[in-house]
Parts: sequence; C-alpha cells; structure tokens
Amino acid sequence: MVSPVIVVAGVDLSPLNERVVRRALDEAARRGAELHVVYVFHPPNPAIAAYGIPLADIGDLAQMERRAVWEKVGPMLEGSGVAVRQVDLDGYPPDMLVDYVRRVDADLLVVGTRGRGEMASLILGSTSHRAIQLAPCDVLIVKPPPVPG
Repeated sequence: MVSPVIVVAGVDLSPLNERVVRRALDEAARRGAELHVVYVFHPPNPAIAAYGIPLADIGDLAQMERRAVWEKVGPMLEGSGVAVRQVDLDGYPPDMLVDYVRRVDADLLVVGTRGRGEMASLILGSTSHRAIQLAPCDVLIVKPPPVPG
C-alpha cells in the first residue's frame, strides 16, 4: 500500500500566517496531498510567574491562543478541496513541528519566516532555520511580502 502524500504547515498568530496557509494549500492541491495544519502552543517560561501571571492560567492562555489561531485559519481551509487535519501541540515550536513531520512521514513542511535577520534569529531563535536543519523532508519557507520603497 502506498503511503499518502502529506504536507504539514506550521501556523501561529503572526501576520504571515495567511501566506503560509495559502502556500501550503497550493502545494497540497498540486501534489494531491493531505494537509496537516499544526499549531504549537509554546508555554511561557516559568519565570513569567515573577511578573504576576499565575502558572495556573497557562492552560487558559493555551486555549485562547488555539481558539484565535483556528478562527483565523479555519475559514481559509473551508471549501479548499484539500483534505485537511488540524493539529494542536504543546512545546517548542520548531522541535514539535519536526517531530510531527517525522511521525507522519510528511513530504513537505511549510513555515513562515519573520525576516528578523541573523542576529535577532540567533538571540530569539528561528523556527524556519531550525526546521531546515532538522526536518527529514523538504522545507518551504514563506517570506513576508517585499516592503515597497
């Protein structure tokens, strides 16, 4: 039996989200693939409690973020003609996306880049950079539109 072709798209609440979903839908349709749209909630550092946010509220925060992501993404997926699976995970986004890609034996991972530059990415981390390094499949990086000027 032939394994299904799977495209995985990593989504979040960034302004680039819509471009990522559109490119992933295009790739899935072109390949005759199933699209797995994955949101990874990254729990804040426990030190955040020092700022007065109780750790018990993290579950509520995760639920609110998930709801916000799927409210934005859901309408883009409806009527696309592509088989879609929505997936929620918790953890460090680049590692969780790569683990998921491995688990489902995906053919392509689609993620966005904020284009912060090398120094900011070095300090803040970069999901797209880490995905390129670790993913066992091809990775499509969706960039923001060029700034006119």
